[in-house]
Amino acid sequence: MLKDIFTLLNDTTFRELDMYDPFTKLNKLKEKRNAVILAHYYQDPDIQDAADFLGDSLALAQVAQKTDADVILFCGVHFMAETAKILNPEKTVLIPDVEAGCSLADSAPPDEFEKWVNKYSDHTVISYINCSAQVKALSDIICTSSNAEKILNSLPANEKIIFAPDQLLGSYLMKKTGRNLRLWHGTCQVHEIFSERELVRLKIRYPIAKVLAHPECTEAILQHADIIGSTTRIINYAAESVDEIFLIATEPGVIHQMELKIPDKKYIPVPNQEGCACNECPYMRLNTIDKMIYSLTNNTHEITMSESLRNSALKPLIKMLELS
Repeated sequence: MLKDIFTLLNDTTFRELDMYDPFTKLNKLKEKRNAVILAHYYQDPDIQDAADFLGDSLALAQVAQKTDADVILFCGVHFMAETAKILNPEKTVLIPDVEAGCSLADSAPPDEFEKWVNKYSDHTVISYINCSAQVKALSDIICTSSNAEKILNSLPANEKIIFAPDQLLGSYLMKKTGRNLRLWHGTCQVHEIFSERELVRLKIRYPIAKVLAHPECTEAILQHADIIGSTTRIINYAAESVDEIFLIATEPGVIHQMELKIPDKKYIPVPNQEGCACNECPYMRLNTIDKMIYSLTNNTHEITMSESLRNSALKPLIKMLELS
């Protein structure tokens, strides 16, 4: 009898806990709405763990193109959710926090960008995926840090090219490919503030450490890097390498996946210019589990755009996916 009472109490307690467990609630909402959760590597670890698909911008664009879910809850920043909507006009695309923007995307206001592009009408416009739907619509090809070099090399050597909006990534690509690119003047606020001085200090302290850097970083950082690549390449290199200590020069959200894959290695975020190892993207970190639940429950922050804009932005995205 006493055992039965304890069993009943325990069952009741667990049911009550389930009611308040956000992950259980999220899973029930996903099932109810036939929803899929896509998350970027720069999201909080809890969101990464809750995601159905996790990746960089290219991988998430590819998944978004193929999903059979009715609802896409995109845990990233606004241009990523826009990309999912461009590729899936018939689906409901939600973002947990509508204020989750991007400093790089904001650096290219569509009106200014259009005027600038029109000055160079004989140029092919290649835009980094970190841009608004309006800027995509003004572009010929979209690229990511994973495929930018491949896409550039697919074009004739004498082709005139505009590269936007990231001038640091563009400068890296010019050096890597030998192409002469006309660059827009944008930057990512996370990647441009890593401190070379702090990186050198870490290299002295950990002489066997490998430096893994994203190509959106400044040349001052990239010149010290052993590997320069997209977030996916950085994660995969750390997992597959025989090296055991890594200095990470990109948004530190990637470290969560590294620790999950190979927990016995050491991953050290490179500090910013103030000496703080806290280069988290403030926009990425606006999304939370509670906001995800609220968005799925109430259908808030749905991504919408005109069909004419979507069609114009779709063409360069399809070109990218064909070349990837």
